[in-house]
Amino acid sequence: MVPGSFAMKHKVSLGLVLAALWLGLSGKLDPLFLLLGAVSVGFALWTALRMDIVDRESHPIHISGGLIRFWILLIRDIVIANTQVVREILRPRLAITPTVVEFESQQSSDLGKVILGNSITLTPGTVTLDIQGSRFRVHGLTREIAEEAASGVMDRRIPRDVEEGR
Repeated sequence: MVPGSFAMKHKVSLGLVLAALWLGLSGKLDPLFLLLGAVSVGFALWTALRMDIVDRESHPIHISGGLIRFWILLIRDIVIANTQVVREILRPRLAITPTVVEFESQQSSDLGKVILGNSITLTPGTVTLDIQGSRFRVHGLTREIAEEAASGVMDRRIPRDVEEGR
């Protein structure tokens, strides 16, 4: 567990995120549903605290600002990659050149590596195959798509707070 007031920030933040998620998914504002939501959120929060899993990695509020910018750019990349994949598939003469590339990442924390690996896999046309230390192995639908994944652009976008542990 994270010591002091930092732990309290994580508890409150997790409670707010769970409440917002419950409210967003249920869409109900009836008193009975709000009460059931509060009980559900309370139970989930109590369970997480009892399991001692609320910490900097499981709920990284220290990178929230940079992560929002990262998500916006990731969504943009996903849309662009979708159009590239559709264009490749709809070409009269299929020009798909499956390629596997390897590259070194600048991520040193496990959280940074997970964010990078998942972001690559979320982007259509690419899949993270393996991560060994800071070495990533990525499959791309075409050589260009694979090389773009290995270019390090997405790697550099991951908020620095992930690495610095602030």
